[in-house]
Amino acid sequence: MLNSNRLYACYGPQTVSAKDIKKKFKDDLASARRQRSGQFTTFVFVHNDRRGVHPEVATLVATARNDHPDLRFEELGSRALWQELMQLDVVVAEDVLACEIPVRPMAYGVGLEDLVPLLNHLTQLRAQADPLMELPQVHADKLSYNQLDSESRESLKLGLRSVHLVGAFYAGGIRELEQDEVARGFRIYYEQVRQECADPEDVLWQLEMYVIGNAAQPPSRHRAAWVVLAHFFFRCDIFEAPPAGWSPAELTGAIR
Repeated sequence: MLNSNRLYACYGPQTVSAKDIKKKFKDDLASARRQRSGQFTTFVFVHNDRRGVHPEVATLVATARNDHPDLRFEELGSRALWQELMQLDVVVAEDVLACEIPVRPMAYGVGLEDLVPLLNHLTQLRAQADPLMELPQVHADKLSYNQLDSESRESLKLGLRSVHLVGAFYAGGIRELEQDEVARGFRIYYEQVRQECADPEDVLWQLEMYVIGNAAQPPSRHRAAWVVLAHFFFRCDIFEAPPAGWSPAELTGAIR
C-alpha cells in the first residue's frame, strides 16, 4: 500500500501450526526486505486466526521489532479486519463482500463478542466500590469537559473503582495486544456514533449497547459494562480529553 508505506504478508491456512506460522513470517519478511527494500516502513502480518492474536504471532512481532529497529511491525487478524470493514459505508461494504448486507433493527444480547470473557470476569469478581475513594482531578475534568449528566458521571465513577480488575484481566503480553485491538474498536465505533449523535448521553448509551447489546440484561451485567466503559473512558479511548490548562470554569462561562 504505497500511500501508507505498508507491506502486507498474508497467511490463511486451513489449520494453524506454530511451526508453519514462524516459517511463513520469517520467509516473507526476508523476501520483503530483499525485493522491496526502501519501499515500505511497516510490515503487516495478516492471518486468519479467529481466536485472536496467536501466541506465536505475538512473539514473532516482538522479536522482529528488536531485530529490525528501522521497521514497524503489526499483525492484522480477523478482529482488526472486521473493524476495518465496519468503517465502510454499507454500499461500499456490499461491493467488497459481493453480497447484500441486511440492515434492520434486531435484539441482541451481547454487543462485542470479544468482551464476553471480560464481562464474565467482572460479573464474578467485581469488588465493592469504596465510597470514600477520591476521584483524581484529571478524571473529574474529563467528565465535565464532555458534558455528561450527573447520573452518567456517578456510574462512570463507580465503574472506575473496579477498573483494576480490567487491568488484571489484560495483564500479560498477548492479553495486552488484545486490549489494544479492543480499544481501537471502541475508538472507531465512538467516532462513528459521535458523528450521528450530538448528545453525549446518546453516545454513551450507544457505547453501552456496543458492550452488552440491546436486549434486557441483569443488573450485574450492566454494572460490569460500566466498568468496561470506565476503563476505556479514563484511558481516553472514548470521549475527548480536555486540552492542557482547561478548567470547568471555561465551560460554565461558555454556557452563560
